[in-house]
Amino acid sequence: MRAAGVSLVAWGVMSTGAFAADVSLNGVEDDDLRDALRGGSLLIEQTLLEENPPSTAEILAAAQADYRRLLAVLYDNGRFSGAVRISVDGREAASIPPVQPPASIGAVVITVDPGPSFTFGRAQIAPVAEGTDLPEQFAPGETASLGILKSTADAGVDGWREQGHAKAALTGQDITANHPQRQINADLTLSPGPRLTFGPLVVLSESDVRTQRIIDIAGLPTGEVFSPEEIRLATERLRRTGAFNAVALSEADAIGPNNTLPIELQTTDAPKRRLGFGAEVSTLEGLSLSAYWLHRNLLGGAERLRFDAEITGIGGSTGGEDYTLSARFDRPATFNEDTNFYALAKLEQLDEEFFFSRQLDLEAGIERIASQERTYTLGVGLRRAETRDVFGENKYTLLTLPLSAEFDYRDNSLNARNGYYINASATPFVALAGSDNGIRSYLDARAYRTFGEARPITLALRGQVGSVFGPEISEAPADYLFYSGGGGTVRGQEYQILGVPVGDETAGGRAFVGLSAEVRVGVTDAISLVGFADAGYVGEEEFYDGSGEWHSGAGLGLRYDTAVGPIRLDVAVPVSGPESDENFQVYIGIGQAF
Repeated sequence: MRAAGVSLVAWGVMSTGAFAADVSLNGVEDDDLRDALRGGSLLIEQTLLEENPPSTAEILAAAQADYRRLLAVLYDNGRFSGAVRISVDGREAASIPPVQPPASIGAVVITVDPGPSFTFGRAQIAPVAEGTDLPEQFAPGETASLGILKSTADAGVDGWREQGHAKAALTGQDITANHPQRQINADLTLSPGPRLTFGPLVVLSESDVRTQRIIDIAGLPTGEVFSPEEIRLATERLRRTGAFNAVALSEADAIGPNNTLPIELQTTDAPKRRLGFGAEVSTLEGLSLSAYWLHRNLLGGAERLRFDAEITGIGGSTGGEDYTLSARFDRPATFNEDTNFYALAKLEQLDEEFFFSRQLDLEAGIERIASQERTYTLGVGLRRAETRDVFGENKYTLLTLPLSAEFDYRDNSLNARNGYYINASATPFVALAGSDNGIRSYLDARAYRTFGEARPITLALRGQVGSVFGPEISEAPADYLFYSGGGGTVRGQEYQILGVPVGDETAGGRAFVGLSAEVRVGVTDAISLVGFADAGYVGEEEFYDGSGEWHSGAGLGLRYDTAVGPIRLDVAVPVSGPESDENFQVYIGIGQAF
């Protein structure tokens, strides 16, 4: 029988110069098993080193370590009677003294006799907690694997821990091999231990955040039945404050009185203050400058205070210069461990193509973090603004009730391949002067699905819907109305080019619909090509009824994946809608378009 093999070259360095050692793997015909053996071989791993080639001593040490490593791979693939031989220039590697390595190595031959595949004859684990999800592969007739045995033991222990038995452990394992029948008989024994409740949270490390505030933020339910999920949630709550560089919760070694389990906490404080700044250049919007100052522990309770300043549109072609100055205060765990308080003040000027607005927003509210994927906010605010658009100048004062809900089930926020994202907001407003009562609402929904692995194809869809209900278009707050065009709505069309025609001029609309679709095709591990099409609608009516106007754009893009997200280059052209002076648009950024 012909044995399949793979050959690599290991480079070694001697005092007299460099040499090459030929490394080959023989005896394995199964492609998956051969790949697993290659991945587990330290010797083959070293052959891939180019910047720091191994010496002869390192090659020999790797060869001698590979006996155990390759046997572990065989066992993990159900091969319990396999054999591994490694020869170094014809000598068995195990017989060569490591303190006297050869002066040079010409060839290393790894010969593996995988032997037959073993299956489980008997596969038992007990006692098992109700609802425990054991691996399906742990069953008679399935391929026996050390990995499956470990996964089964872990699942059994986790099942008891989820029922409150924090000290559950694997206390017995009887594993025998029946070579004539090529079977592995496995009997695993678990000891659940007593059902425990949470004891006190013991803060072991020094911190500038007050101890009681740390306990409040963690929200560990003292007195309730132990749950690993509560440990995870407490860790997440402390980390998301930003006040700590490191957070580690661990279970005490000893069980406390009345079957309670104290939880110990170690933290490392993050620097209290942080200063940042940035600059961005766009062919459309010109130069943007921004800066912020942040305090992470303002009053000793992990409160956060942040000031932001930004100026955009310097030298741009989308209107004049826009200014923003804001301050925001956040206090975690204000009403309970998952409900935060916030207060903000924001002064903003928008000098856009079709309207001008200068407004002051004062707002306070709560943020409810229902889970890692779901967040809700409720606030009350006061807005004072001066606006100018096609209908003239206006001053208005609004009492607002901003509401929002966010559902983020994407696998990656900057480069989603599967999942979905929904952001819905509604802002009822009572006009104290200059407008009528109404509601501004907006919905942004996105969905992603990836097909294939070698050349993955990702289909991404986005839908946006906006509405201003209540005041007529001439009396509605000008900065509440909708426009379409540009990178956030319809690529290929000029920024905010589509609105509601009013004579020879343009106003924002009370109804908005945006649709986008992308097909992202992987070319290499880092490079993808993208085809996309966008469409946008703006109408005078409160909700979509088709009486408004549509426009659309389409184009091609290139993505290059980096550690901080894909670098995006899109080139788009207008497809339909009112004529414009631009034939194409170019968009560059970090992260996918949506």
